[in-house]
Amino acid sequence: MPPKREPAMKLKEKASFDTLLHEVVERKLCNRCGGCVSFCSADRIGALEMGQDGFPRYANREKCLECGICYLICPQTHPLKEEVREKFGWSEPVGLCQDVLSARATDPEVQKAATDGGVVTGLLLFMLESGMIDGAIVSEQTGLFDRRAVVATSREALLRAAGSHWAETSHLEHVGSEYSTYVSIIPTIRELAPKSVIKLAVVGTPCQIEAIRKMQVLRILPADVVTFAVGLFCMQSFALNELVEKEFARKHQVDMNDVTRVNVKEDFMLKLKSGVTLHIPLEEIETIARPACLACTDFANEYADISVGGLGSPDGFTTTLLRTIGGKRLFTEAVRRGYLTEKDKGKDKVADRAEKSRILGLVQSAAERKRARGEKRLSQMGA
Repeated sequence: MPPKREPAMKLKEKASFDTLLHEVVERKLCNRCGGCVSFCSADRIGALEMGQDGFPRYANREKCLECGICYLICPQTHPLKEEVREKFGWSEPVGLCQDVLSARATDPEVQKAATDGGVVTGLLLFMLESGMIDGAIVSEQTGLFDRRAVVATSREALLRAAGSHWAETSHLEHVGSEYSTYVSIIPTIRELAPKSVIKLAVVGTPCQIEAIRKMQVLRILPADVVTFAVGLFCMQSFALNELVEKEFARKHQVDMNDVTRVNVKEDFMLKLKSGVTLHIPLEEIETIARPACLACTDFANEYADISVGGLGSPDGFTTTLLRTIGGKRLFTEAVRRGYLTEKDKGKDKVADRAEKSRILGLVQSAAERKRARGEKRLSQMGA
């Protein structure tokens, strides 16, 4: 019989950031998503900050309200799990899924910059140029292994951020700071007309999207500015700069200066300047994965509006799971307006259904593998 779940409000009254430090950060379960810091920065509380090591910490303990919201919105805690599932229509085995398909952007510039089919960039361009959003929180590359979170408000900025990345990048703490930059009067934000409130799309990993969804369930700042969530498939995030320091590079005879692109589908791929692509089993990459990733159970980004990844689709295309009604409408309109195109749509309905089933089966298999790995890790930790 599963343990009785305590009501969220009851838990909120007794939990605090100290609880979060003890149960999550100190146990190496912290995803470094920045959700806890985002709440404090958006409401100008200023009790928390992200440390130089990427983990949350007290900026000023005396300013902490001990409200427990940082604990509630953490993707590694579970008091709001059922509330999030109910609000966003979660169902077995990989969350709400209205359709699955292979697609790509039609813009040659997007295709050139993208790792797979450029669906994410194509969607964001469509939303931005149609006035649906004022900007998108994305990761801009600053080096092969380094990226930074930015709010892209132009086509040029979106193109700079195009392409998958697998190094560590925090997103959500920037939601709070950018929210304050765009909207200066935070306490009265809910009194403003809807047209005056900035609208952002967010591209993130499962932990980042789940933290946002928890904030939306609680109806707290700054989650109200997030109008659309694009979720990336994620088996694990890698500290790629550690490749140089481990046996990995020597074993595979890889000069990291020769690596031009990193991707993950059925395995881990390093594309070299010579044009050769090295395929390495994911199990081997777990040696450089973040510890928190090995305890995560969400591969397919189950709470996003649309989830995307390379798994299951041929080169040049993106596997796309249309989850929410809003996600499906957005994708359909982006196709109609010529920003995106589906692979072989309508050529053979029987073959099309078989292909959808094949792709979804691969996604479900990867999700089951990650869930089993995460549950095993948590069990070993006694979590």
